[in-house]
Parts: sequence; structure tokens; C-alpha cells
Amino acid sequence: MKHFTTVKDIGDLRAAIAEALEVKRDRYAFTALGRNKTLVMIFFNSSLRTRLSTQKAAMNLGMNTMVLDIAQGAWKLETERGVIMDGDKPEHLLEAIPVIGSYCDIIGVRSFAGFESKADDYSEKVLSQFMEHSGRPVVSMEAATRHPLQSFADLITIEEYKRTARPKVVLTWAPHPRALPQAVPNSFAEWMNAAAANGDVDFVITHPPGYELATEFVGSARVEYDQRKAFEGADFIYAKNWAAYTDPNYGKILSTDRAWTVDSEKMTLTNDAFFMHCLPVRRGMIVTDEVIESPRSIVIPEAANREISAQVVLKRILESL
Repeated sequence: MKHFTTVKDIGDLRAAIAEALEVKRDRYAFTALGRNKTLVMIFFNSSLRTRLSTQKAAMNLGMNTMVLDIAQGAWKLETERGVIMDGDKPEHLLEAIPVIGSYCDIIGVRSFAGFESKADDYSEKVLSQFMEHSGRPVVSMEAATRHPLQSFADLITIEEYKRTARPKVVLTWAPHPRALPQAVPNSFAEWMNAAAANGDVDFVITHPPGYELATEFVGSARVEYDQRKAFEGADFIYAKNWAAYTDPNYGKILSTDRAWTVDSEKMTLTNDAFFMHCLPVRRGMIVTDEVIESPRSIVIPEAANREISAQVVLKRILESL
């Protein structure tokens, strides 16, 4: 594996899940792989699970780790070409990236959508520059359009908790007070569609009108605008907010309708479904206390599997060096 940014990079999903479960049984079995290797993790945005889980995964493999917080522990970095750098950004990515690459063997990058330009966000301007100029394998620790480490962990979790060979998985929009990127729902949809192509899940997306995702991420999923109908017979409910994708409303909040909050009554429509969310979660907006604290909530095991998804990815990259 050269880089890890999309589901295509992981290859055969069933083989990846089997490898993940093997790693989970003994996460210290491959410590020799990372000896004298270094992972640099670069954060343009804040993090809790991604930072800790990826660093822990690297340590499990025997790697050294370094963490750089842009604009906190480092200079602000200019990302645009052709600009006169007379502002508050004293260093350009074009110099910073190869310098960072000279200090490490693998680079992890976290950089969210800015919602200033859909073209810039969906071209993955920051992530792509690291892949082009670093000379190192690059792992996306969430980018403008995808969060593949999260989605891989989600799929591992579904595999562990499923009660049927082809569970019904529902991605539901839920309200939020801030405009959030489409990265998590895009990525979740991409990975679930790949699993559906193997016959391993039945995938449905539900959201209010105006919140349609990009067609390349919706793929073959069924889209249902009636949330209650979508929940019927579901085995897994994955709740997530996202801002509008379609023009002219890109990056905007179109609704904060609390009728879309996942509550106990809606969960009764399901097949005693498990509740999932990538965290952090706004209680009372995305989900009620009763649901997230219920025995059917698997948000903590889901978060714990972030260590496993990251370790499989780093292991495969190390094996290819």
C-alpha cells in the first residue's frame, strides 16, 4: 500500500477485516515491522480519537511518532500558489512538506473542508500536495471529503456485532448547530457501498431534501427521505450531521429540525438496531441520552476500533516499504 485515502486503497474488504481481527487478537505481534521507523502526524484541525488511536497503533508496531499541530506548535502554513506572502503565514507547504518528509517514513495528515470553495475541498488540495511533494506514504487522518480510518473502523465494528449475514445499515442525517463537512458520511457511504457490492450489507441513506451527497459517494445506496421508513427493520443506525453539498448551498445549514434527532421511539422501528456515531456527538441534537446510553449503543467499541483500523493501514504500508 502506497497511500491510504479511500476504500480502494485497502483492497479486498473481507481480507482487510480478517486482518483487522487478527491484529485485534494480538496487536503487539508485529512490533518488529516498525522498529527504527517514524510516523509524523500533522494536524491542521483538532482531534481526540484520531490522534490517540493512530499514535497508539504506530506504537503497537514499534514505530517512533511525532505530532505537529499547525498554527499551535508550528508556523501557520500557506497552501495557495502564486500568492504574495505578506500575511500571517510565514512558510509555504511547498517547502514544509519535503522538509517533513525528510524526518520520517510515513506521514499522517488531518485537514478538514474549509467550505470556502467546493472545488478546493473536493480536489483535496492539502492532502494531494503531501502526496505529491513529500516522497513518503501518506495516510489520511480525515480530509475534506473522506475519513477512511473512521469508516474502516465502522466496518470492523459492524462485522463484530452483526447478527445476520447481510444486515441493514442506515446512515441518517441528524441536526447540528454548526455546519459540518461531508467527510464522514461520504466515507461511510463509500465503504458501505463497497461492502454492499460484496453482498455483505443492505445500505440505506436518509436525510431531508437538500442534503443530498455527491453522486459518487451515494453510489448504489437507496436514498429515503422519510427517516421513519428508513429505520424500519434496520440492524445498525449510523447518525451523522453534514452541511449541504449541492450548489448554491454548499457548506450551509438548511435545517436544524429536531424531528430528525435519533430517539428511543424511532429505534423501536428497527430490528433492535445498534446505534453508531463517529464521536464527538451533540446529545439532544444528534441523539438522545436514552439511545446513546442504552445497551444497543456501540459508540465506545466503535471508537476503540480506530486503533485497529489505523494499525492495519500502517502495518500494510510498513510491509510495502
